[in-house]
Amino acid sequence: MLVNFLSETNLAQSGRWVNFFSTKIANEFLTFRSNLRKIMIISTFGGLLFGYDTGVVNGALPFMAAPDQLNLNPLEEGMVVSALLVGATIGSIGGGKLADIKGRRTNISMLSVIFFVATLGCALAPTFEIMLVSRFALGLAVGGASVTVPAYLAEISPAETRGRMVTQNELMIVSGQFLAFVVNAIIAVAMDGSNHVWRYMLVVAALPAVILFFGIRLCPESPRWLVSKGRPDDSLGILKTIRETEEKAIKELKEIQHTFETAAKENAAALSEINVPWVRRIIYIGIGIACFTQLTGVNSIMYYGSQVLTEAGFSRQAAIIANTLNGFASVVGTLIGIHLMKTMPRRKMLTVGFCGTTASLLLIAVTATLFEGLAFFPYLVLCLTVSFLFSMQTFLRPILWLSISEIIPLRFRGFGMGCCVIFLWITNFVIGLVFPSLLANLGLQMTFIIFAAIGFISITFTRLCVPETMGKTLEQIEHQFRNYNRKEIQSVGHSL
Repeated sequence: MLVNFLSETNLAQSGRWVNFFSTKIANEFLTFRSNLRKIMIISTFGGLLFGYDTGVVNGALPFMAAPDQLNLNPLEEGMVVSALLVGATIGSIGGGKLADIKGRRTNISMLSVIFFVATLGCALAPTFEIMLVSRFALGLAVGGASVTVPAYLAEISPAETRGRMVTQNELMIVSGQFLAFVVNAIIAVAMDGSNHVWRYMLVVAALPAVILFFGIRLCPESPRWLVSKGRPDDSLGILKTIRETEEKAIKELKEIQHTFETAAKENAAALSEINVPWVRRIIYIGIGIACFTQLTGVNSIMYYGSQVLTEAGFSRQAAIIANTLNGFASVVGTLIGIHLMKTMPRRKMLTVGFCGTTASLLLIAVTATLFEGLAFFPYLVLCLTVSFLFSMQTFLRPILWLSISEIIPLRFRGFGMGCCVIFLWITNFVIGLVFPSLLANLGLQMTFIIFAAIGFISITFTRLCVPETMGKTLEQIEHQFRNYNRKEIQSVGHSL
């Protein structure tokens, strides 16, 4: 009896200890997951603002350009759109440097203030000149967010969930654009006849900026930035709250410290490598991928989709409502693309994406020739713009930065990515500036024939110049570039 009593007592005590430790482990796991989820949601409000501020002009511009408002001609319309892109080019360069100096979290907080002030400036602008300055300031915030938010997410997320957390920012960008299209449609219908409807469309972006400002204060600083500033103890304290166990946090801290020590030794050598032919080839390919994804004309739809649909035959209000389908297609395409990039080869995704966008552009030009003026023509153009954006967001956008980051070695990734970002924003700026003039002077048909012609060049570039990187280590990719020769061009071009 005594033995039975003791054994039962031991079992009960063991059960209590097991329950205690399992509960503690579960609570720590939930806390770690909860912290990461909170960081991801709050920080990606920067991506949401990026998307909203680039998409809202789509519906606001026709009202803004009216004679009784800012009275804009096609060139001035292009300048209003592209002023943001000039600011984004500068902001993407300066934003990265400020993030290195002040910290990722502090920089995101400062960007939220710029978002808020610039949004009010745009919404209240009494003249074209003030609108131009306000849009430029807004671009500084957009460019800074385009660099800082993905870097912050990449540095704070565990290796096993890094891809999902970083691509969440891309999802928030297209969600922001979709939100802008929906808000534009609601306000256009609810305030039909109001002279200042565009001001209400623009001012909505002030709310996410306020949420980002206060929310980012609840998030920790990047552990990697803290190590770079000689604060390993602070870094470890944060890692313990966003990693599964303390052992994983300590191990990761050691890896971060080792990486910084190695990078410091190789930095001088890396800069001298920029003049090496195989390194230049990597930079050229990265710039090519960045530029050709913009030269699809994607932002002619994202910025001027309402004008394209109006040109096709929709009324102004109907075009703004119909344009929400473009935003919806972008969100759905991004969700599918995030899933596809796990299993589909990188170069194949780029090729399929360029083929899809080029075919859609060519069909828009052909239908404009054959069916313009007929009752169903506007709906046909809408279907093709939806098809275009679905191809873009499913196959090209998710793979854009992944492909570039994989081909550029770590030693000069900062320089290489910087070059790609600059050329991407410059290309974006040129399209944003000239598209209204092209549409006004050449019409729908010739404008999209030009983009389709560039699309064929993009396909050729991808097949001949872009290497496949899926399933290869970064060292294997670098070795492939180092030993590149003409025979390898042919094998790369026929490997799929």
